[in-house]
Amino acid sequence: MSVIHFSAMPTADAEHLWQGGRDAYDNLPETLFSDGPGHPCRHCLRNIDAGEELLVFAYRPFPKLQPYAETGPIFMHKQRCARYSAEEIMPPVLETTRDFIVRGYGENDRIVYGTGAVTPIADIPVYAASLLDRAEVAYVHVRSARNNCYQCRIDK
Repeated sequence: MSVIHFSAMPTADAEHLWQGGRDAYDNLPETLFSDGPGHPCRHCLRNIDAGEELLVFAYRPFPKLQPYAETGPIFMHKQRCARYSAEEIMPPVLETTRDFIVRGYGENDRIVYGTGAVTPIADIPVYAASLLDRAEVAYVHVRSARNNCYQCRIDK
């Protein structure tokens, strides 16, 4: 079975937004204040604490536009934070709800049909590894089971 690595949003993407760049829909990020759990930062993969400023923006975790390049709202600390680096450990942000959608994508950045499943937190590592053992799966996304929001990526 494959060893898996949890990958946060690339720092280059975060820096672009922290420096006043526009999101995937060519809008400036909005600034909000967190009211507590439920605002996961996609760069450090931790929840944004109550009272902290956050950015909300449209994010497309794919290299180019194509029919399967899902774009949606995500959160990030407004102040710079360190990118998640404990790649072989389940990120804290994934411990905040009971389950997530786990889905495989091919080298062409398109969904590999039949791979998406609502997966209990404890089963994410095993299910993701089983998907990554399939030749047609290049990487895996973890997404909200309720809203389909992108959480993080899992690689071999």
